[in-house]
Amino acid sequence: MTTTPVSPSLIATLPGHYYTDPEIFRQEQEGLFESMWFCAVRSSDLEGPGAFRTVQVGRESVIVSRNRSGELRAFLNICRHRGARLCLEQSGEVRRSLQCSYHAWTYDLDGRLIAAPNLVKMPDVDRAEYGLVAVALREWLGYAWVCLADEPPSFEETVVGAAVERLGDSASIERYRTENLALGRRITYDVKANWKLIVENFMECYHCATIHPELTEVLPEFADGYAAQYYVGHGAEFGEEVRGFTVDGSEGFARLPEIAEEQDRRYYAITVKPTVFINLVPDHVILHRMFPLAEDRTVVECDWLYAPEVIGSRADVSKSVELFHRVNTQDFEACERTQPAMASRAYRSGGVLVPTEHHLGIFHAWLTERLGGMGA
Repeated sequence: MTTTPVSPSLIATLPGHYYTDPEIFRQEQEGLFESMWFCAVRSSDLEGPGAFRTVQVGRESVIVSRNRSGELRAFLNICRHRGARLCLEQSGEVRRSLQCSYHAWTYDLDGRLIAAPNLVKMPDVDRAEYGLVAVALREWLGYAWVCLADEPPSFEETVVGAAVERLGDSASIERYRTENLALGRRITYDVKANWKLIVENFMECYHCATIHPELTEVLPEFADGYAAQYYVGHGAEFGEEVRGFTVDGSEGFARLPEIAEEQDRRYYAITVKPTVFINLVPDHVILHRMFPLAEDRTVVECDWLYAPEVIGSRADVSKSVELFHRVNTQDFEACERTQPAMASRAYRSGGVLVPTEHHLGIFHAWLTERLGGMGA
């Protein structure tokens, strides 16, 4: 799988074909995106009964909708009659039911088959049996997480556990009350790169001094290549003259009310494998959701979340949004520059990781173990 390092300071990366091979991407769809918990949609995007959104999870289209009782439900976006896609739009709202536009099979908001042409003449048809295929759903941090597995893994161990592993306990992230925050801005990026390049980029800061001048002004320790999220409980400290997590270091907003004193003027980054990044700062939260669509294409949806009174007062959030928007743009451009090289003979055996990047080897080992050696 990997090459032999040429120096004790260097360890090997994954070979290039892990980022270009359609078969490996198919295995990742099956073994990761369709088997693990996947962050699908912000719960508040679905305000009332009948609101829905469709998302791509691995090879499946999934409908997340709110039922008449106000609860979220998730289903495969497939009519049980002849397999037509049920919801054709990315988002919308229906009054009482979801109806297939092919033969008019109709389902209530809990997925039960309630009507179809001539259905009354077929009394033997079990309407529950021919309802929509349900998908497991959990809400956390104000987002709906779905899992396509017949037996989903423990949410507490694999999702909440990622925050505990990074911060040392679950209380540290709960203090941000992300589920109560309001959406201030959402930007969608269509990145022409493999999803793993984006994960690897997020997990290391060896590149920060090179391509993130605004970020290293706010977080000076990042200029030394320090990967803050690799060390349990540590948050990168704001620079001495920095007043807020903004593009120019100017003052942001009031500290979120429940975060601890030791969390003030600190930035924490969490990776929830396989496709979520959580960024915590004193006055807002930034959450990235990745939607891998091909071996060389990943859509990233990034939300900036603030205290409701900040958004309710129509405060200008542009300076805090602009800081991480620049970071995103700089990162994604770097990933797009890297993607073509993954198919080069120069990268056939992979590259190398310097000491401040060695923790990426943990991600690579996790990936190959999940795939069971199928991609080697």
